[in-house]
Amino acid sequence: MANGTGAQIAVRLPKEALDQLDALVDSGRFSSRADVARTAIAELLDNERRRAVGDAIAEGYRRLPQTEEELAGAEANARAMILEEPW
Repeated sequence: MANGTGAQIAVRLPKEALDQLDALVDSGRFSSRADVARTAIAELLDNERRRAVGDAIAEGYRRLPQTEEELAGAEANARAMILEEPW
């Protein structure tokens, strides 16, 4: 937590999950069980945020689809960028 504040939570895990979590800590990849939990939760929240943004973008295109002119312009720009690549 960037500012040092937060809440502590208790979570009950199946033994198999706890063993896998401990293996991650034992491997040195994480410093503690709490580190694993914080990292996993942060990644979950980031994935959910990205999904929500993607859903909002898709909804925008459903409400206001691209015109044929916009699609043609995008294709022309993509072709031009590919031609500029030094491969």
